Amino acid sequence: MKINNKIIEEVKEKAKEFFVSASGCHDWSHVERVYNLALRIAKKEKADINVIKLAAYLHDVGRREEMQSKGKICHAEKGVELAEKILEKYNLDKETIENIKHCILVHRFRNDHKPATIEAKILFDADKLDSIGAVGVGRDFLFAGSSGSNCLYTGNEKKLVKNARDFSYSKEDSALLEYYFKLKKVKSKILTKTGKKIAEERHNYMVDFFKRFELEIKGLL
Repeated sequence: MKINNKIIEEVKEKAKEFFVSASGCHDWSHVERVYNLALRIAKKEKADINVIKLAAYLHDVGRREEMQSKGKICHAEKGVELAEKILEKYNLDKETIENIKHCILVHRFRNDHKPATIEAKILFDADKLDSIGAVGVGRDFLFAGSSGSNCLYTGNEKKLVKNARDFSYSKEDSALLEYYFKLKKVKSKILTKTGKKIAEERHNYMVDFFKRFELEIKGLL
């Protein structure tokens, strides 16, 4: 069976069920932004639009389990399991399903899986682009709060980053630490030509914000 609009809409509605009471940093609005970014990139990169649509809607369906487990469960790996169950009723060809599952598995920043298809590279880029820029700054603070950090900064961020340890879901995981540990590196990870262009402006905005943020912390502005 070929992917059609009916299948896409049904998968979209099913995916929404996994975001009831989701935290603001990974709610359904994040999925919609990733979806729109992925389509924008896919049209330029000449990728399979329907694979992109389904992968984008399903990419974070495992997020709830990761949040509840404080990071012990990988939402990308869990998402592959959940997506496979959702898609099995549609009798799509094996190659298409495997591509969608691959897109979901490799979209995460914090794992060792590498995107091998153009669709996977596009979803990876779209998801990363939503973590930088103005929206990325807002999501950074939301994520820090939902992970257990209850302060704007700890003062130990640069020291903690040098330890090369991931402090996600801990009280040390301030928004500033997330910026140093992950967000300032995102631009260099983007894979597609179109994604790189989008990343440049978003990265520069974010860097300027955190420069000012640190100056204000020190009372210099």
